[in-house]
Amino acid sequence: MKRLWIWVLPLLLFASQAVANTVWIVPVKGAIGPATSDYLSREIEEAQLNGVSLVILEMDTPGGLDSAMRDIIHAITTSSTPIATWVGPSGSRAASAGTYILLASHVAAMAEATNLGAATPVALGGAPQPPSSDDGKDQNAEETSEGTNESSEKVPAKTAMEKKVINDARAYIKGLAKLHGRNSEWAEKAVSEAASLDATEALELNVIDYIANSPEDLVKAIDGQTVKVNNRDVTLSLENPVWIERTPDWRAEMLAVITNPNVAYILMLIGIYGLLLEFYNPGIGLPGVLGGICLLLAMYALQMMPVNYAGLGLLLLGIALMIAEAFSPSFGILGLGGVVAFVLGSIFLMDSELPGFQIALPLIFGISIFSVALIVLTVGLLLKIRRRRVTTGLETYPGKIAVVSDDFIDGEGRVQLDGALWRAKTKDHQQLKQGDHVTIVNVKGLTLTVMPDDRQNK
Repeated sequence: MKRLWIWVLPLLLFASQAVANTVWIVPVKGAIGPATSDYLSREIEEAQLNGVSLVILEMDTPGGLDSAMRDIIHAITTSSTPIATWVGPSGSRAASAGTYILLASHVAAMAEATNLGAATPVALGGAPQPPSSDDGKDQNAEETSEGTNESSEKVPAKTAMEKKVINDARAYIKGLAKLHGRNSEWAEKAVSEAASLDATEALELNVIDYIANSPEDLVKAIDGQTVKVNNRDVTLSLENPVWIERTPDWRAEMLAVITNPNVAYILMLIGIYGLLLEFYNPGIGLPGVLGGICLLLAMYALQMMPVNYAGLGLLLLGIALMIAEAFSPSFGILGLGGVVAFVLGSIFLMDSELPGFQIALPLIFGISIFSVALIVLTVGLLLKIRRRRVTTGLETYPGKIAVVSDDFIDGEGRVQLDGALWRAKTKDHQQLKQGDHVTIVNVKGLTLTVMPDDRQNK
């Protein structure tokens, strides 16, 4: 038994050491949205379950949605596994939302030739302006500027909502910086003045902890260092780590595709038109099934994104008007109104100024042009049909030739037309004999008004 423990104990120690020294590298690339938030939250949770020693977020982002950013930060600040954010490789950036995540991490590092900052909430639009001070200094400065230089542009005053958003962002990023003893004053400037720094300046100003040109350099630098994780000091033991590069799974890839505003927009249109086609031609099956799936996927994606419901309402109204034009032609009035509402709704649909969360204008105009062409085609066909002579029904009977089947008495009798017997009468009580040919003048009810056809009776 002792011999068995002699062999088993080293193996257990080796296995525990391998687990303790495992380092995960998780990529954070592109705009931060719902897909990124879901992926990173699940990766951090799984790292805790697997006893990973360190998670390195390899970041290169222009920013992203505030809600997604806060979800990621919540996952980092509540994690029992140390999280290091490394902005790299060279040429990468941690702008806007990336700056918040970098400051919230237990270890903040950057590669050379990278930058961070410009954390002003972009939903405000326009160039970020420094917030007004409570003592009125900004107002005095503005008045002085106007008095000395009349040509200088006046800085637009902020609305109450803009001030609230700015103050909330300032307080949030300041708290994140203080959480790990980083420069909270500069963090505040990143919001109020859209300040940015490169890696060297960030290290000098105590905005980040390390400059490292690779994850390996970062691990060597922080090995043996103590960080605060969930209000407790944790000493990082990272000697001879096992490196594991994580890649997004199918769920993250699918979310990244459907939460693209352009894809969600197309899915919604396919869903609506597919269901309408199924309702118009019941029994086909494919349009209804495909439309239902696409519409559900679009609704799932849109509820994760900042949707402007006024824009969504205009979009649905535009589609409804274009459909009404197709089913109840109004010579283009409903259709053109629908196109205008559709274009405006599509433009206003995404309530975000971020380029990665806007519907592409070429896509909007392309679909709109297609809709206009369809309406013009429908109106053209309608006019062509209206000009065409009637070919069926009672309206076609006047002018046709019928044969008298019984002698007329007092101007009334029966005629044979298209194999059927009809009751007929003449206007002047003319007497007609069996076999005479008559021309139909008009039809009223089930009685034909006829007149002799002299050409046929000769």
